[in-house]
Amino acid sequence: QVQFVESGGGLVQPGGSLRLSCVASGSTFSVYNLGWYRKAPGKQRELVAGITSGGITTYPDSMKDRFTISRDNAKNTVYLQMNSLKYEDPAVYYCNGVNLGLGKNAWGKGTLVTVSS
Repeated sequence: QVQFVESGGGLVQPGGSLRLSCVASGSTFSVYNLGWYRKAPGKQRELVAGITSGGITTYPDSMKDRFTISRDNAKNTVYLQMNSLKYEDPAVYYCNGVNLGLGKNAWGKGTLVTVSS
């Protein structure tokens, strides 16, 4: 079973940027469809960005102008570049991977993003 470990969270000022990384163990990373989700206190978990095994990206309309997802299969890593961070962006950001062929669905433990002046 692949495991995901997120990093890169922290405190940033409004308008600032962060790049989150998620490293996966295992040798089947390239076939996983990947996503970044976030969970803020009192709110439901929501999709931030997704990228298929073939590199096709998807974003909610509210995220697509500020967030960019990418993957590096050679490094077993998926990234989330977040720009123009706002007060509504703080949350725990989670990495998710789905292997449709094997029916696998794995989550990381999350990394905390805080936006404050």
